[in-house]
Amino acid sequence: MTLFSRRSLVLSFGALATLSACGQGDADPSSSTPASATGGAGEGATDSFPVTITHALGKATIESEPQRIVTLGQGSTETVVALGIVPVGVEKYDWAADKNGHLPWVSEAITKLGKPLPPTFAGMTELDIEKIIELEPDLILAPWSGITAEQYGKLSDIAPTVAYPKTPWTIGWKEQITTVCTALGRSAEATKLIEGISKEFAKATSSRPAYKGKTFSYIYNTGPGTLGVFMPHEQRVEFVSSCGLTVDPFVTKEKEVAGTASAVLGLENADKLKNSDLVFTFYTDAASRKKIEAQPLYAAIPAVKRGAVVAFTDNQVVTAASIITPLTVPWVMTKFLSGVDAAIAKSA
Repeated sequence: MTLFSRRSLVLSFGALATLSACGQGDADPSSSTPASATGGAGEGATDSFPVTITHALGKATIESEPQRIVTLGQGSTETVVALGIVPVGVEKYDWAADKNGHLPWVSEAITKLGKPLPPTFAGMTELDIEKIIELEPDLILAPWSGITAEQYGKLSDIAPTVAYPKTPWTIGWKEQITTVCTALGRSAEATKLIEGISKEFAKATSSRPAYKGKTFSYIYNTGPGTLGVFMPHEQRVEFVSSCGLTVDPFVTKEKEVAGTASAVLGLENADKLKNSDLVFTFYTDAASRKKIEAQPLYAAIPAVKRGAVVAFTDNQVVTAASIITPLTVPWVMTKFLSGVDAAIAKSA
């Protein structure tokens, strides 16, 4: 069965590929240290250099504090900007972004810093290596990306490049923040950024007592006749559970497709969702939604039948609530909770 890639899933729902691109979450802040990073702490807020980070494609040795940073994939730009640093170049987003490929929370944060927006370049399979060379980076950050070994070879010839720890598109949000901060010589600031996000979630939980005890499933489809569910450690699921809702217990018993943070249910097994008070999902477009919801097995899902479904139509909200970063969480929280509140009102 064809599934969505992580980047396609979040940024261009019309493109179908393998779901090998699902990001994973972290269970505990103490587990957020990069798999292998060396470099002693220096005086003040900056660590001493060199710093070496070992990842799936090799090692990145950063000799001195980076001055010209390029970011690829998801999430790294947000952490860099949250530290008050503007990259010299960022990978272009084709979905939920402006005409230049900038996401709104990134643009707003950089504007607040009083700096101009950086240039963007094509990514994914069309990665613009020549443009990256022109940017003259001294560090390339891609810990939550899908760069290939061939692309990595070219990038690492340009500057130290930090790729994913184990598999493409797979890193927990806490680990990503810690990895980026370590590469920038600001490891102590990782804790502050993680705590800031945790406080946002704690505030949401305390302000929404009605969420306590409510179960949910985060499902997806690739067209009529299909049905899948995201696992608890997938970032969009972790976003929901961090706000106080509980993942339906049946999800943990499903067989995860390796490297995807998801499981294939099949529409014929839609009854497995019978105890989910709420269902979270998304649709590629209005026409697809109409076809999906017209399916008898899908329409019979109790939460769907009650209208207790959270399916945002604003692409920016969908994207922001799918990646946990220091910029996305505060940017989207109010809109996100509003959508959940409406579904809670219709839940069992």
